[in-house]
Amino acid sequence: MSEYIEFEIEETEADNVIELVYNILLATDGRETYQSAAQLEEGSPLAQALAVIPGILHLVIDAHTLTITRDDETEWYAIIEDIRAAIVDFFL
Repeated sequence: MSEYIEFEIEETEADNVIELVYNILLATDGRETYQSAAQLEEGSPLAQALAVIPGILHLVIDAHTLTITRDDETEWYAIIEDIRAAIVDFFL
Protein backbone atom coordinates (compact mmCIF):
# COMPACT_ATOMS: atom_id res chain seq x y z
CA MET A 1 0.00 0.00 0.00
CA SER A 2 1.10 3.52 -0.70
CA GLU A 3 2.57 5.42 2.21
CA TYR A 4 0.01 8.14 1.50
CA ILE A 5 -3.66 7.74 0.74
CA GLU A 6 -4.47 10.19 -2.01
CA PHE A 7 -7.54 10.83 -4.13
CA GLU A 8 -8.73 13.01 -6.96
CA ILE A 9 -12.21 14.44 -7.23
CA GLU A 10 -13.90 13.92 -10.59
CA GLU A 11 -17.08 15.84 -11.23
CA THR A 12 -19.94 14.29 -13.16
CA GLU A 13 -22.74 15.83 -15.19
CA ALA A 14 -25.07 15.52 -12.19
CA ASP A 15 -24.60 18.16 -9.48
CA ASN A 16 -25.29 15.65 -6.71
CA VAL A 17 -22.86 12.94 -7.94
CA ILE A 18 -19.05 12.88 -7.77
CA GLU A 19 -16.33 10.29 -8.07
CA LEU A 20 -13.37 10.04 -5.73
CA VAL A 21 -10.50 8.14 -7.39
CA TYR A 22 -8.00 6.71 -4.90
CA ASN A 23 -4.43 5.47 -5.22
CA ILE A 24 -5.32 2.40 -3.12
CA LEU A 25 -7.50 -0.63 -3.78
CA LEU A 26 -10.93 -0.06 -2.22
CA ALA A 27 -12.82 -3.17 -3.38
CA THR A 28 -11.24 -6.55 -4.00
CA ASP A 29 -14.38 -8.58 -4.71
CA GLY A 30 -15.84 -6.48 -7.50
CA ARG A 31 -18.22 -3.56 -7.56
CA GLU A 32 -20.37 -2.88 -4.51
CA THR A 33 -23.56 -0.84 -4.88
CA TYR A 34 -25.54 0.60 -1.97
CA GLN A 35 -28.87 2.36 -2.40
CA SER A 36 -29.32 3.57 1.19
CA ALA A 37 -27.65 4.08 4.57
CA ALA A 38 -29.32 0.88 5.76
CA GLN A 39 -27.64 -1.08 2.96
CA LEU A 40 -24.29 0.53 3.81
CA GLU A 41 -24.67 -0.61 7.42
CA GLU A 42 -25.10 -4.21 6.22
CA GLY A 43 -22.41 -4.06 3.53
CA SER A 44 -18.70 -4.71 3.39
CA PRO A 45 -16.46 -3.46 6.21
CA LEU A 46 -15.56 -0.38 4.14
CA ALA A 47 -19.23 0.33 3.43
CA GLN A 48 -19.97 0.04 7.14
CA ALA A 49 -17.19 2.54 7.89
CA LEU A 50 -18.78 4.99 5.44
CA ALA A 51 -22.35 4.38 6.65
CA VAL A 52 -21.95 6.86 9.51
CA ILE A 53 -21.38 9.78 7.12
CA PRO A 54 -24.50 11.92 6.82
CA GLY A 55 -25.71 12.98 3.40
CA ILE A 56 -24.79 9.91 1.34
CA LEU A 57 -27.86 8.68 -0.56
CA HIS A 58 -26.18 6.18 -2.89
CA LEU A 59 -22.66 4.77 -2.99
CA VAL A 60 -20.75 2.60 -5.44
CA ILE A 61 -17.40 1.19 -4.36
CA ASP A 62 -15.25 -0.04 -7.22
CA ALA A 63 -11.59 -1.01 -7.40
CA HIS A 64 -10.15 2.49 -6.91
CA THR A 65 -13.27 4.65 -7.11
CA LEU A 66 -16.10 5.78 -4.86
CA THR A 67 -19.10 7.15 -6.74
CA ILE A 68 -21.23 9.15 -4.32
CA THR A 69 -24.71 10.58 -4.64
CA ARG A 70 -25.51 13.13 -1.95
CA ASP A 71 -28.74 14.58 -0.62
CA ASP A 72 -29.51 18.21 -1.41
CA GLU A 73 -29.09 19.39 2.19
CA THR A 74 -25.49 18.25 2.63
CA GLU A 75 -22.56 20.16 1.15
CA TRP A 76 -19.86 18.31 -0.76
CA TYR A 77 -17.04 19.68 1.39
CA ALA A 78 -18.54 18.01 4.49
CA ILE A 79 -19.05 14.63 2.81
CA ILE A 80 -15.62 14.63 1.17
CA GLU A 81 -13.84 15.53 4.41
CA ASP A 82 -15.74 12.83 6.34
CA ILE A 83 -14.98 10.23 3.66
CA ARG A 84 -11.31 11.20 3.66
CA ALA A 85 -11.11 10.74 7.42
CA ALA A 86 -13.04 7.44 7.32
CA ILE A 87 -10.81 6.01 4.57
CA VAL A 88 -7.64 6.98 6.43
CA ASP A 89 -8.95 5.45 9.67
CA PHE A 90 -10.06 2.30 7.85
CA PHE A 91 -6.82 1.61 5.99
CA LEU A 92 -4.25 2.87 8.48
